Amino acid sequence: MPDFIYTARMQNGTIHKGTIAADTKIAAIAAIRAHHMQPITVQSAKKGGMNMDIKLPGSDKVKPRDLVIFTRQFSVMVNAGVPIMRSLSILKEQSESPALQKVLEVVTLDVQGGVSLSDALAKHPKVFSQIYVNMVRAGEAGGILDKVLGRLAFQQEKDSALRGKIKSAMVYPSVIAGVTGIAFFVLMTFIVPKIGTILTQMSSAELPIYTRGLLAVSNTMKQPGFLLSIAVILPVVITLFRRYIKTEKGRYQWHSLLLKIPVLKTIITKAAIARFARIFASLMGAGVSIVGAIETTAGAIGNAVIEKELLAASKAIQAGGSLSAELGQSKHFPPIVAQMLAVGEETGQTDTVVIKVAEFYEEEVDAAVGALSSIIEPIMIVVLGGMVGLIAVSVFGPITQLSTSAG
Repeated sequence: MPDFIYTARMQNGTIHKGTIAADTKIAAIAAIRAHHMQPITVQSAKKGGMNMDIKLPGSDKVKPRDLVIFTRQFSVMVNAGVPIMRSLSILKEQSESPALQKVLEVVTLDVQGGVSLSDALAKHPKVFSQIYVNMVRAGEAGGILDKVLGRLAFQQEKDSALRGKIKSAMVYPSVIAGVTGIAFFVLMTFIVPKIGTILTQMSSAELPIYTRGLLAVSNTMKQPGFLLSIAVILPVVITLFRRYIKTEKGRYQWHSLLLKIPVLKTIITKAAIARFARIFASLMGAGVSIVGAIETTAGAIGNAVIEKELLAASKAIQAGGSLSAELGQSKHFPPIVAQMLAVGEETGQTDTVVIKVAEFYEEEVDAAVGALSSIIEPIMIVVLGGMVGLIAVSVFGPITQLSTSAG
């Protein structure tokens, strides 16, 4: 029987460390709880030798695809009448994600100990978002957990597809930008210096200003300290930038800047509206209150500026206003969204109407992403051609002058 090293909190609040023998980790946790202690960490005791377990980056992260599969299968099993405890145990065993297996193991134990499913999921915010937990909680309260899980899986699939389309649209520009940067660096550090030496030796006259400028840049890039300074400064700048945009002020300013870039503004706005409509409809359909649905959805939009507008709308609704009226005054939500919401409020079918809004704007995002791809491609070609043309003019201009003088 293997040993497990554990850290647990006793009833008086003190922390106790010890070793316990059990067949499995689940049995070890159950035994610890039987001694009226709350497990904090439970790990297998390694006997002899060196621990060769290597933890790869991202290995402890649950992928969206794995979570979608779990949610879809969980919905089917609950709908078929399989008890929640048994469903969780079965899904844990058959999951292909080690990270999800660990989470489900803890969730299963919590549910077994009397904790509600939503509260057990809420203990793992990196895996189960606030939207996920709130929808499960609403499903538990209304006795429609199977339907809510089905909605969740569908909403996650749509959200993942939307993100995938935007990311795939940025692959081509990223590749072109990378190739352009590498080509420019090779030209400036290997080709241009040799040609510059030849031009200097052949011409006694002063070289054109653009050629001298190109050679000056090339000489700077050749210096060993240049690459060293880039290798030191660039990571520092990136780290400081990431830390700044994680602050409330920095995040708001960064998102405001993104909404001022012409083409990017359209994609960000339409994607945010599509996500808002899809998630809001799922929450409303699960029985979450309109204020709770707005506040939960606002945090999942992905843009602080639009999030601020939604939170302001929720406060106005609490004061007696309507969502359609508030969004009608928005700077980022088009009038058609407010008008369709007004129809939903009048007919009592807000979630159904909002689903139509989500479907419409998901198609709009597809069109906008396609337009962005068609715009970026010629821009990148022009930039690349301009760089090559500048180098060509700077190099062949003096050669042409030398040929004319020799003639």
